[in-house]
Amino acid sequence: MTETNTPLGLMTQRGPTVLWNDSATYHELETAISWGAVGATCNPVIALAAIRSDLPRWTQRIKELAVEMPEATESEIGWKVVEEVSLDAAKLLEPAFEKYNGYNGRLSMQTDPRLARSAKKLADQAEYFSSLAPNIIVKIPATGIGVEAIEDATYRGVNINVTVSFTVAQAVATGEAIERGLKRREAEGKDVSTMGPVVTIMVGRLDDWLKQVYAKDGLVFDPGYLEWAGVAAVKKAHEEFKKRGLRARVLVAAYRNALQWTELVGGDLVLSPPFAWQQRFQASGIDPEPRIDLPVDPKIIDALYTMPEFRKAYDVDGMTPAEFADFGATRKTLRQFLGADEELDQIVRDILIPAP
Repeated sequence: MTETNTPLGLMTQRGPTVLWNDSATYHELETAISWGAVGATCNPVIALAAIRSDLPRWTQRIKELAVEMPEATESEIGWKVVEEVSLDAAKLLEPAFEKYNGYNGRLSMQTDPRLARSAKKLADQAEYFSSLAPNIIVKIPATGIGVEAIEDATYRGVNINVTVSFTVAQAVATGEAIERGLKRREAEGKDVSTMGPVVTIMVGRLDDWLKQVYAKDGLVFDPGYLEWAGVAAVKKAHEEFKKRGLRARVLVAAYRNALQWTELVGGDLVLSPPFAWQQRFQASGIDPEPRIDLPVDPKIIDALYTMPEFRKAYDVDGMTPAEFADFGATRKTLRQFLGADEELDQIVRDILIPAP
């Protein structure tokens, strides 16, 4: 039962803003659901954490999969485990999926970052993941190739959660790609009534990147302003989505501060904090008021705007799709996700071929 008198419970009861859980770890998702969560996000790092949280169980399952799939590579076995972790979590969200007719109640599975150079391979894997359970939503990165894959997969009927996305330009380009995919389906008489696509902005990872640039470039404006960069990007993207009539919702992930909660309540968007941040929000005693439409202080925007990297992130035309893959936060995140793939391969290897 949802705890309606808690900070997160109050947020989810009063308006269109909904809570998802940025974790597929079973007990964390169970608890988040009790606080009002109606969806969950996952990525290679999060899936790896979920496997490590119950390693004895997954060690046994990896051994079984090696027998069931005698010709499979370490990577194929690892990704089969990721599928099973995801399906466990998806079952917890089935009640919300039914209640919201597909608009919420979805578990995110992320496409393999090693496929990021091929739009067709990304769309094909997205379609496969979507077939595993009715309430799966699939992550595709917001690169130029990803934009192509997002439109194609949406047209095929896949619910998309855009990921590796940090900027207004990425959000708008991918939101419009989703819209094109939806319209192509509608033109052919195909159903879109149960589709619930979202476009993520990884607010904290944008802040992390700008802080790195701030230090490298020796800048001296108030460093506290950097805590507002991701918030400003979300507010701008949310405004643009409404202005353009885009049906995808903005989803906020990768939290680093409480502003990324309190400043973003009130709109038709998804807040997906990591479980540890949800615990902090629940303990805060804050009664969140709608603030999504309140602009960030112009003096903060003016200071941030002196940074070319912030202009790339904040302006609708700050980057072209061809430039998305080279944005600093994109490169850092893709490398981290690729590293998680390698770590999962290593876990499988250590189980199947123990060191002597």
